[in-house]
Amino acid sequence: MFDCVLPTRIARHGALMTSEGRLNIRDKKNEYDLRPIDDKCDCYTCKNGYSRSYLRHLYKCDEGYGKRLMSIHNLRFLVRLMEEARKAIQEDRFGDFKNEFFEKYGLNTVNPRGF
Repeated sequence: MFDCVLPTRIARHGALMTSEGRLNIRDKKNEYDLRPIDDKCDCYTCKNGYSRSYLRHLYKCDEGYGKRLMSIHNLRFLVRLMEEARKAIQEDRFGDFKNEFFEKYGLNTVNPRGF
């Protein structure tokens, strides 16, 4: 994960990682959605008013700026995920943390595969 193209590759294809699971920006439901990608996110994209609707528009127009904004979000998501994982380890609750994450992303806890 740390030496990988995952966050930028999936952003280029319209996939965003959120605290509630994967979000596909291409979905029609995002066309008029003025919310940020993730209300719980502190990344540049979410904190500066870039809505799902606007990002979908940029994606549909094949505008590189939209892909950059989505990549910024995905990268921050992964950094925050590792911060939360470290905290869960320190608090001796990593198993529960992992299971909650896998459930949100529809992953199998025995053989996880996502994105």
